Amino acid sequence: MTLFKLSLRNARRQAKDYLVYFVTVVMAAALLYSFNALTFSQEIRTLAGGMNMLPLMITMATVVVVCVFGWLTAYATKFMLLRRGRELGTYLLAGLQNKQVARLFFLENLAVGGCALALGIVLGGLLYQIFRAVVLALFKLPYHFTFGFALPALALTVVCFVLIYLHALRRSRKYIRKAGIHELIYSDRINEGVVIRTGRMRRWIFGGSVVLAIAGTCLMMVPDAMVAAAGAGCLILFLFAFFLSFASGVPAFFDKRPALKYRGRNLLIFRTLTARLATMGMLMATISMILTATLIAEGTGLVFRGLFEGRAADAACFDLFISISDPGRDHSDYLDYIGENIPVEQSVEYQVYLTDSPLVRDYIESRTVYYYYNYDQDPVLRYSDYAALRSVAGYPAVELKEGEYLFHCMSYLEDTLRTYNQPLTFGNFTLQPGGVCTGHFSQSGGIANGRGYILVVPDEAAEGLAVHHRTYAAKTALPVSREQYDALHSLHNNRPDQHGPGRYSDSITTRANEEAEVAYQTALCVFPLFYLALALTMTAATILTIQQLSGTEQYRRQFRLLQKLGMDQRGMAKTLRSQFAIYYALPAVPPVLTGVPFILHLAHAPEPGVMVGMSSPGIIVAISLGIFFLIYAIYILMAYTSLKRNVLPRQY
Repeated sequence: MTLFKLSLRNARRQAKDYLVYFVTVVMAAALLYSFNALTFSQEIRTLAGGMNMLPLMITMATVVVVCVFGWLTAYATKFMLLRRGRELGTYLLAGLQNKQVARLFFLENLAVGGCALALGIVLGGLLYQIFRAVVLALFKLPYHFTFGFALPALALTVVCFVLIYLHALRRSRKYIRKAGIHELIYSDRINEGVVIRTGRMRRWIFGGSVVLAIAGTCLMMVPDAMVAAAGAGCLILFLFAFFLSFASGVPAFFDKRPALKYRGRNLLIFRTLTARLATMGMLMATISMILTATLIAEGTGLVFRGLFEGRAADAACFDLFISISDPGRDHSDYLDYIGENIPVEQSVEYQVYLTDSPLVRDYIESRTVYYYYNYDQDPVLRYSDYAALRSVAGYPAVELKEGEYLFHCMSYLEDTLRTYNQPLTFGNFTLQPGGVCTGHFSQSGGIANGRGYILVVPDEAAEGLAVHHRTYAAKTALPVSREQYDALHSLHNNRPDQHGPGRYSDSITTRANEEAEVAYQTALCVFPLFYLALALTMTAATILTIQQLSGTEQYRRQFRLLQKLGMDQRGMAKTLRSQFAIYYALPAVPPVLTGVPFILHLAHAPEPGVMVGMSSPGIIVAISLGIFFLIYAIYILMAYTSLKRNVLPRQY
């Protein structure tokens, strides 16, 4: 048999034996190609000027992902080399030279990588269509399927894969050329050394790891880059200290508790696991660190998405909205341009007034978190203007009873304002609270309809109140285009008095522009974060699975012996499931304990009223954990199915 035929045979066997690794390499190629295709897509580039940053953001994420997959490939290649050392050493005994064995290993891995790359590019073409459809949907543009390969993206993907594989195989080739027969044959017995050898040191390090975990989690929540970086360093030290001390501490724990040690299948489960984990402390810490980064990336992406949507939703409640900071200034230039260029179906011009004192604001501040800038007193709106605004926004009519006033507020203030029962006096009018209305009403920032809330009073009660600013709101027949939006801003920017002393600049918002901004920001920030999170999850799960499947023969001997000792097949299956659950849970528990508080803190960081509904902190954490464990569970299921079929005496 020629060296080439032997390489092909080994490549086929290798792909079968390490199916999880092969599938991961295929997915890696697919992800790289699909995102490279997005980077080079002229259609995506020309959606809007703000998207010019998208290729840069995706490129930065791709560089990180290439490094991650490079590390995965190098690790897996070295791992397979050590596991196949007996076979490669036998080739040397049969008369092959080291350089021939090195060439054999190089060719078979090159064949596996080439097949994975080809399949990955085909799959990547389909993934690109999915990502393209998502981006176009963000901008509310029609999607048409156009299958094809982008040559620049294809070339860049091939170059990345060639560099990744050449780096990994060069190190393996160097090792084989220098290795002796004895070293290769016994290479599968090489394990990570036991770092902690004494019980006292183990207890000190374990206790210190707990302190580092608490300190790191708290520091990561501080809104300071240097402090947060120190917190991240503490968490990294925690993971390595925890896993280096934990595996060696489990036997000591059970030795002091013999009743627990010999209960049920505890001895079998934990003896097998500690034998494996005791020599994998550094690797398990690295995997746990990767999973922590994965969970934080997913949670951060969801927080950004909620932040973008929450801020834009309130500002996008009107098709066109203009606030004039100086109520006495002529704003006919805006109205003239709108009348000539923008078809308006319905519009309203009105004024926002101020009361004499901030009674309601002080009440809100005493009961919840509230930011009141731009308004020193409570803002007021006439009922006729409020009714017209509800019609422009598409809300149903609301009745204001005689002798009453209403609140319109953001949802986070609803419960607080429902408990407000104080009457308000406007000149000769004394009004009682008549109810609370909620809904997006341009109340989240700037000089709009109040800051979080506004009082709605009878028209005659507002007479004599100070005017804070003038406002124009319109419902348009067609979405306001980017060119029309820019033209309105040009009118504002050309005013010589726009930044006069004590004045705010005018605020111009459109529904179309706010929705486009959400699409830009999501594409720039959220896509790369989830891209990175997926790559990190695949890497960590693949290494864990390869390590687990490498012990197939050991597990097979163990369960055959247990069968001879009288353990039934159901008991063996339950034992295997318990070992699997603990093995995969160990590196996933620290990320959950440290990542969830960080995500919760990050989700609570924006101003009140933004992170609500599906973007509320609790739901973001739930979705992050769901995505995280869904991908993780797929790898666990693949590994468990394979190992169960191969090691148990009979398949279940």
